[in-house]
Amino acid sequence: MVIDTEALSARYRKASVNLDEKQLLITNFYNTQQENDLTESPNCRGFGRVRHFRRSSSNRWLSNPLPIDPACKALDLPETDMIRAQVFQSAACNWRCWYCYVPFELLAANRKYSDWMSPSRLIDLYLDQPDPPPMIDLTGGQPDLVPEWVPWMMTELRERELDLQVYLWSDDNLSNDYLWRFLSDAELELMASYPNYGRVCCFKGFNAQSFAFNTGAEAALFDQQFQLMKRLLDIGLDLYAYATFTSPKKDDISSEMKHFVDRLQAIHENLPLRTIPLEIQAFTPVQDRVDETREIATKNQYFAIEAWQTELEIRFSSTQRAESIADILL
Repeated sequence: MVIDTEALSARYRKASVNLDEKQLLITNFYNTQQENDLTESPNCRGFGRVRHFRRSSSNRWLSNPLPIDPACKALDLPETDMIRAQVFQSAACNWRCWYCYVPFELLAANRKYSDWMSPSRLIDLYLDQPDPPPMIDLTGGQPDLVPEWVPWMMTELRERELDLQVYLWSDDNLSNDYLWRFLSDAELELMASYPNYGRVCCFKGFNAQSFAFNTGAEAALFDQQFQLMKRLLDIGLDLYAYATFTSPKKDDISSEMKHFVDRLQAIHENLPLRTIPLEIQAFTPVQDRVDETREIATKNQYFAIEAWQTELEIRFSSTQRAESIADILL
């Protein structure tokens, strides 16, 4: 059954935000399947977790500088291969990517696994721990079902004079236009001018077929991802991208990847250099979802990453490819 993205987005937004109280549903990791995959026990009374972002992935994949390099640049930290982040996870998502490391029951605005939290309360919990991480990661789910979350957090950090000490990072699956539909011009300007903020947007596939296979959404929404990315860039955000390359078919991967990179460059010539493909690995929730087709798709991502590397080598010099992702101009 194909997901009705617009309807599900509206449903989950209504269920996961209280505008009058300035609250949203945040996952509590205690007694969830996801807790089993965490390398450290949940913190912040179960509403947070510390993630160690590492540059290395596996010997079959490219290194991942996100969000390490943008955070280190913003905070004037020395170059490193790992950075700690305080993660808060929204409790709803409008897509169901089969490889998502979050159990689907934690993506349905389920009050059994979440509770109402305000930005003020989240920052209180963040500060009430020894050695808080230097960055806060707003993830999901799809955080942009409640696009107010980011400017709310920015305002709270600024009021506590933490805006220059803490790096704020948020995820976006490029599934809706809620940023423009629900935020004021002043909130958009705050996001654009806030010094220590980066946003990463995830392209769910390299063509319409792989997109639909990965997300469960209408294939036509693959095109919308590029349109939304362009609008985000026009705001003036410090913008980065992920891409997932799992696909049920490997036919014409080279030509399809060429077209994908063409479309990234149609947004900005340098966008491919700010785009990091993610290796899909089998976290606990994923194992029960993997059938024969998805197993093949997992293998096909390694053909796709080779095609990706070839395209970047053709289009960019070795000097450009070696530059820090945070120094690439958009």
